[in-house]
Amino acid sequence: MKVVYFAWVRERIGKAEETVEPPAEVRTVGDLIGWLAGRGETYAHAFETPRVIRAAIDHAHVPPETAIAGAREIAFFPPMTGG
Repeated sequence: MKVVYFAWVRERIGKAEETVEPPAEVRTVGDLIGWLAGRGETYAHAFETPRVIRAAIDHAHVPPETAIAGAREIAFFPPMTGG
């Protein structure tokens, strides 16, 4: 699946996107965040506070407990403010 990173998540990881194949036990967005955080220091830094990370599956915002099966793209970004 394609994983896309935005804003400071991208800056901390050092790349805008990548293709990953998480193991079968990674079933939800929250699981994926945990698995990514274990991939090295830059990922651990980006996902050090998982509760603040927002996610979208195929361009639709989703909560951490959402299943990732069948997802083509998962995006991670920090909270946004607007006006």
